[in-house]
Amino acid sequence: MGITKTELFNKRQNRIASYAKALGHPARIAILESILKRKACICGDLVEELNLAQATVSQHLKALKDTGIIKGSIEGPSICYCINEKVWIEIREYFDLLLSQDPETNISC
Repeated sequence: MGITKTELFNKRQNRIASYAKALGHPARIAILESILKRKACICGDLVEELNLAQATVSQHLKALKDTGIIKGSIEGPSICYCINEKVWIEIREYFDLLLSQDPETNISC
């Protein structure tokens, strides 16, 4: 059986890539901004704020939840979504480290 491309990279690199993929859609960025602003959100609130179909918002919430960026808790008939602080810190620390590197000191081309 052949090696998959993800097996060529370490666990952390694959995890960060999955976060980046989940963040790679403007609707998901808007959802995260809304959740951060409100501290928590229900899907219906996001549908109203973003002017997207409920199914579309749900699909984007699922992508964010599947990677662990957000988590949800059931409140009556609704699910309340909030940022997963542990994952958020991991993402922030990784991108802070990556973006703090000065590309001018590494120029070789």
